[in-house]
Amino acid sequence: MVFFKNQFANVVEWEEFRDDMIFWKWNNREIKKGSKLIIRSGQDAIFVNNGKIEGVFEDEGDYSIDSEIIPFLSTLKGFKFGFNSGMRVEVLFVNTKEFTVKWGTQNPVLIPTPLLPGGMPIRANGTFNFKVNDYVTLIDKIAGMKDSYLVEDVKIRITSILDQLLMKWISREGKDMFNLQANAFDIAKGIREDLDMQVLGNGMTITGFNVMSFNYPQEIQNMITKTASHEMIGNLSKYQQVSMTDGIASGNVKGGGAASDMAGMMMGMNMANEMMKNMNQNQKPAAEGQATPAASAASSSPEGGKKPNFCPNCGAKNEGANFCPQCGQKLNV
Repeated sequence: MVFFKNQFANVVEWEEFRDDMIFWKWNNREIKKGSKLIIRSGQDAIFVNNGKIEGVFEDEGDYSIDSEIIPFLSTLKGFKFGFNSGMRVEVLFVNTKEFTVKWGTQNPVLIPTPLLPGGMPIRANGTFNFKVNDYVTLIDKIAGMKDSYLVEDVKIRITSILDQLLMKWISREGKDMFNLQANAFDIAKGIREDLDMQVLGNGMTITGFNVMSFNYPQEIQNMITKTASHEMIGNLSKYQQVSMTDGIASGNVKGGGAASDMAGMMMGMNMANEMMKNMNQNQKPAAEGQATPAASAASSSPEGGKKPNFCPNCGAKNEGANFCPQCGQKLNV
């Protein structure tokens, strides 16, 4: 039964397709006359004979191997199928899509810094993208020894060197240890270039690398948050004032305790100071720009002073005299 089965046509296709599979090899089987090649979307089919690429077929569809494939093979184009003979070649199916992989540091990366003798322990996470770009190198370095290759295999290799690359690019050019997210683009760009050099030797290329977040120890994160809040307020004194005012407005500071009394006193003093400033600003132009009525009257008097209507000594009524008629008090002022 097996004898007769081998005499008839077979189908060459990716039989074990998975989304996370980079390539799969159809091998150790003889292709018979009338056999058919099936290429699906997102796949390339590579015919390999004795470790050498015979032809690469990229367009999806169904193809007759003896009439549509063999004529394009480099050294096998003259192959003729006999009644009991077939062609023994390997067909490597390659997933042509761009793969996206999530990564994350398994352990904190200790970044050297003068602020912490043991280094700053930092975790990070993000994504990277890659795809196959060189079939000759892929076959020479990997496919020649493996029947399939998974995304997880690439991820293991990438993450094994990622800690060292993070340390390299965070430390380079004196990056701010407490604001790494602001430099995430430059750090990711440098890491992508280094990773690309690593995987190019296997026939692949890194098309993208992103750092989504840097994570500090909780104590460091609390310090960064507090420092940032103080910087936003401007200084500690103003921060205390705003905090107290917010507490009163929200009702968190209430009752007759010391905190409430202090808050009320501070608000009262601040309001009084503001009122005094406003009054001084309003009165200053009037004092500088115009004289008082008393000064105007004194300057207009021919004797050089204004005479009171009543004597300041005895209270007698004055009719405009320079001296009081009752006690003789001088009335010029």
